[in-house]
Amino acid sequence: MKRRHKRMVFVALAFVGVAAATVLVVNSLRSNTAYFFSPSRVVAKEAPVNQMFRLGGVVKKGSVKRTGDGLTIEFVVTDHAADVAVRYTGILPDLFAEDKSVVTRGKLQTDGLFLAEEVLAKHDEKYVPPEVVEAMERAKALKAKNK
Repeated sequence: MKRRHKRMVFVALAFVGVAAATVLVVNSLRSNTAYFFSPSRVVAKEAPVNQMFRLGGVVKKGSVKRTGDGLTIEFVVTDHAADVAVRYTGILPDLFAEDKSVVTRGKLQTDGLFLAEEVLAKHDEKYVPPEVVEAMERAKALKAKNK
């Protein structure tokens, strides 16, 4: 093989390697992306069904119910304009409580129930995730507009 042919084979192999690495990285990033939706957007059917996304808002007061197995819990996430029922099986964060901010990650079922795989509670009284604040402000504005 001539030197020029060896160089062309090397360049072609390098191109194929870079293309394969790019495809792997893009697929990995796409599968780990979870978009954020507020309860109002979920009720408005803007959220995808059977796809992973984050749901954030406030745990509605009086909505937390534990099932017989002790690990499964059902509660309602609200933005004070709409409510979404959530079911989670696992150990909840210590700061999880009614009337406190929460962000859950999971999938919305066709019946409207959100099956959470992860539940995150805010870490102190001053912090609220920016997405939750924005969603709650939109919900309040929408509620005021409809009155």
